[in-house]
Amino acid sequence: MSTTTVTWWGHSTVWLADSGVTLLTDPVLTDRLAHLRRMAGPSPRLPGAPDAILLSHLHADHFHVSSLKAVPGEPLLIVPRGAAAFTAKALGPAAAARCVELAPGDEVEVGAVRVRAVPARHDGGRGPWSRERAAAIGFVVEGASRTWYAGDTGLFEQMHDFGPLDLALIPVGGWGPTLGAHGHLDPVDAAEALRRVKASLAVPVHYGTFWPVGMGRLRQHMFDGPGPRFAEQAARAAPDTRVRVLAHGETLTVGPAA
Repeated sequence: MSTTTVTWWGHSTVWLADSGVTLLTDPVLTDRLAHLRRMAGPSPRLPGAPDAILLSHLHADHFHVSSLKAVPGEPLLIVPRGAAAFTAKALGPAAAARCVELAPGDEVEVGAVRVRAVPARHDGGRGPWSRERAAAIGFVVEGASRTWYAGDTGLFEQMHDFGPLDLALIPVGGWGPTLGAHGHLDPVDAAEALRRVKASLAVPVHYGTFWPVGMGRLRQHMFDGPGPRFAEQAARAAPDTRVRVLAHGETLTVGPAA
């Protein structure tokens, strides 16, 4: 009987294996990202070449060009609608040929799993210095389990339409003490998102990994606290959901879908 495994490599980088298919989400494989430095956990060690990479939006901590170039093999690149042009510019024509653009509601089959794009409430631009834009999305992966990878998002009403789910990979924090709340979830809002999507199991991501150079762990409670605080809030907001706070590099096995 098929199972699903998920390995969290820090920030939003997750290795998801389901029904013989391997997916990698928003990979950041380096220890330095612009003004950010990896402050916890080992550098990611991928077990091989993934079948596909899920890229939720163009922000550099999710669409990290040098990390994408370092991923082995020739995986499918599943990106938001409108991101293929930037993919070609950043990664070259060979990578662009492996690019599949999805808008919310669109689907693509990767081996034995189906990957469906879902909405996200988050700015989709590359950054304030760039004209590159593509609407941010999340993904629901359907195989042995139904898994929601949220990417970056704030709360929105359509989350009710995603469930029921077996597994939710939910962002609960950020990469610095000044990261704005708009378009992001804190532990309280993440617990409310979990209540809306009705997941059996949840894993918090997007926290406790990168922090600005020179700041140490200023406001350390904002660095490593969001995961445990999310678990506490989820126990109240979504008591039927089990939350697993993973260590960097830790793997969780999810049972087959009911």
